[in-house]
Amino acid sequence: MNRKFKFSALIIGVVALLWACQTPNKPEEITGETDAPKIVNIINFIRLLEPRDERITETVLFETTAKQVEIMKQYQLGGTFLLQYDALLDSRYQELLKGLPADSFEIGAWWEIPQPLVEHAGMKWRGRYPWDWHADVGFSTGYTPEEREKLVDVYMEDFKKIYGYYPKSVGSWFIDAHTLNYMHKKYGIIASCNCKDQIGTDGYTLWGGYWNQAYYPSQKNAYMPAQNEENQIPVPIFRMLGSDPVRQYDNGIGNQHQGVITLEPVYPKAGGDSAWVNWYLKEFVEGECMEFAYTQAGQENSFIWSGVEKGFQIQMPLIAQLRNQGKVKVETLAESGKWFRANYQVTPATSVTVNNDLESEDVQTVWFNSRFYRANLFWKNGTLRFRDIHLFDENVSSKYLTEKVNSNECYFFTLPFVDGHVWSSSEEMAGLNLKAVIDGHEIAVQGGKPEIKSSEKGLLQVVWPLSTVEGNFVVKFTEQHISMKLESKEAVDWFWDLDVKSGAELPFVNVTSSGVNCEFDGVNYSVNANEGIFAKSSPGAVLKLSPVNNTILLGLNNK
Repeated sequence: MNRKFKFSALIIGVVALLWACQTPNKPEEITGETDAPKIVNIINFIRLLEPRDERITETVLFETTAKQVEIMKQYQLGGTFLLQYDALLDSRYQELLKGLPADSFEIGAWWEIPQPLVEHAGMKWRGRYPWDWHADVGFSTGYTPEEREKLVDVYMEDFKKIYGYYPKSVGSWFIDAHTLNYMHKKYGIIASCNCKDQIGTDGYTLWGGYWNQAYYPSQKNAYMPAQNEENQIPVPIFRMLGSDPVRQYDNGIGNQHQGVITLEPVYPKAGGDSAWVNWYLKEFVEGECMEFAYTQAGQENSFIWSGVEKGFQIQMPLIAQLRNQGKVKVETLAESGKWFRANYQVTPATSVTVNNDLESEDVQTVWFNSRFYRANLFWKNGTLRFRDIHLFDENVSSKYLTEKVNSNECYFFTLPFVDGHVWSSSEEMAGLNLKAVIDGHEIAVQGGKPEIKSSEKGLLQVVWPLSTVEGNFVVKFTEQHISMKLESKEAVDWFWDLDVKSGAELPFVNVTSSGVNCEFDGVNYSVNANEGIFAKSSPGAVLKLSPVNNTILLGLNNK
């Protein structure tokens, strides 16, 4: 990925050399039911050149892709190769990719904009290099809607001349709704993929979206899930990179950008580490996902083979083993898109669950996603907080829908109600914390290990056994609501307190007993207590949510 190029090719080569002397950790046995599909896309995308390091030649980049092909074929793993336009025109890649079996490999488009594509579309190149990763040059957001259509037309026609058909999948770190809709309507693409959530990395911020799996985007905003079929682009967008559900969110708190903790094989403490990879895939297979689980393996060729070899060699045999055991499905991005469209008219509710953390800390987490909101519950050392709640609204237009960006940075947001990253500092962690009054003192409610299950379609239930009192705390997530109840024989004065860092810019405009009116980036929205009471909180916290008749029911449909 662009931002990750802080490693030089030399350093990456040293890492690969050190790996050659290591013995990989013995993988832990992975069990798991297969009722809900566990889908793995191996997506490698291809750039022709790398202007950031003169040692990374076109030959080095080609050899990286050739090695990826070789290893995937060795383990009989199919996948998707996405071509940037300059690589699309290169005869070496044409020969290599045309030789792949069409029944297991897919060739698609990687939507970063290099100089040849701009010039072939009759426009002047504004970049610093023949490929420039800045948002106003290297991505569709840097062009007017009319210019975006010209770029698409040139790419698609040249792709068809070379391969005899139009691509079915188009990926990018981020893509605007106008371009995506145009590609679908005129050229019939059926699947897309975009970057995981991140803040400031490479100048690209995507924050608050459908956290993993896939969603149908709004016609006004490719990052915002649509709530209704008539207002969505019927092309599912899959979230890339295999983000660490525990650590990625908090990474970089107090800074202007995040680091990367993902399945990408270049990272020695994540996708390049056998212990992390085995942990990640174990939780991926065994954790509650509701409808389906999804992850993307693979790497762009810019990191070169010496940088990705270790992680690639760890991941491919393990993915093949899980495939052979029937625990995961390995398929192309287009196959996943076709399956998604056949099964879901609108974006389904899904979850990502970590029951056992990689590290020794007592940590569990679950991400819930629906077409109306996302939420994250986070347990640490026996306490519970909502680390994140963001609302979705299909009527919120992206600033890039009709206008082009004029800076090297790009921003995509949804609507925050709880933001445990942005509202935190390294000393003050934000979140909606579960508390109780016991013997006249406010304390954090304590408990054991939660049970996270989905017993019926669209419902995720969390049962948390308590130690503060005898009983359970039960949370139920549905598409539009979160319900909470403390089940105990004794009466307990429990509530949620929202803590934030000093000076945090919060969206809360008006707090009433029945709801909170919010404004973010010029958009008005609300969260309602259908059961329960909101109040401004005591010093040290900014918002308090208390039950009525021992129950809280939050409405998260912005109505």
